[in-house]
Amino acid sequence: MKLNIHGKNLTITDAMFDRTSKKLSFLEKYFNIEPDTVANVVVKAVGNGIKLEVTIFTKVGVLRAEVPHEDYYAAVDLALDKLEDQIRRQKTRLSRKHKEKLSKAFLEIIEKEELNNKGDEKAILVRTKSIDAQEMDVQEAIMKMEMLNHSFFVYTDSETKTVSVVYKRLDGGYGCLETEPAHT
Repeated sequence: MKLNIHGKNLTITDAMFDRTSKKLSFLEKYFNIEPDTVANVVVKAVGNGIKLEVTIFTKVGVLRAEVPHEDYYAAVDLALDKLEDQIRRQKTRLSRKHKEKLSKAFLEIIEKEELNNKGDEKAILVRTKSIDAQEMDVQEAIMKMEMLNHSFFVYTDSETKTVSVVYKRLDGGYGCLETEPAHT
């Protein structure tokens, strides 16, 4: 993550920069942060304290926290708490929407893989989840996949009205599987 930190009416020390960088890198436990993701931190001298503003532009949205405090280091901790809370709330909201029904296309893929397993060991289905493949465009599906920190996401494409799956590619990009009606 690239960190831009600016002070208004005060000087940013190396210790302040290092502490802020270390604290913000902690957000990587919630979702994949690309190396080109930019975090802008503005520190303003206000009265007897400071006002810390953190804005992070990620591909899944903008994270923002604003904290007034007397101590810079305490303000950084409070801002991080606010950012973590925003991420948790968004992830919870997204995961609740997708717990109800599992996409038929995804089940068919799993069943075909089990039938094609020709080794001596049988594939054992360990868990079944159901989701509602909600209608959205591919960009929204990618955003929700990133917020959930999953490697794939099942949805109904708003243009084609078919069940589709977006997934992370090993080369760092994204792919999309689109379903077609079965030919009998």
